[in-house]
Amino acid sequence: MPDGMPLSGYHFSVIFELLPQFSIDTKFQSVTGLKATMETETISEGGQNMYKITLPKRTTHENLVLKRGLTKELSGLRMWTTKALNDFVYHPANLVISLLNENHNPVKVWYVSQAIPIGLETSGFNAEENKLVIETFTLKYQHFKEIPIP
Repeated sequence: MPDGMPLSGYHFSVIFELLPQFSIDTKFQSVTGLKATMETETISEGGQNMYKITLPKRTTHENLVLKRGLTKELSGLRMWTTKALNDFVYHPANLVISLLNENHNPVKVWYVSQAIPIGLETSGFNAEENKLVIETFTLKYQHFKEIPIP
């Protein structure tokens, strides 16, 4: 793929700095939430009613949402999430999200810091439809940064 072409988002991997980690813990159907937004504060300029000044306050991040098909396999990610949600035992974890090329080499990499699970959802069951059961992990994280690939 030429360097100037936009990247496809269908071939990616997610690796948690979490033990234990099993092969299922790197495979996801979708990843969303790599979004940073600057909160601002608007103040009226003293003596000037025509203008307002907008000042930056802090950067906020969306929740990271990971979806995958539910399997019978043992999952370190599922154990980590249920331990946090059921027992209120939180151990923040870092993770690396990589977009991969056709040779499975990373072309873009994001490092997500201090993620904690805040939600686990299993999709509904319906005897009238033949759909996969999807489990959704929702994580709150401190920040993310792009890691340059040489």
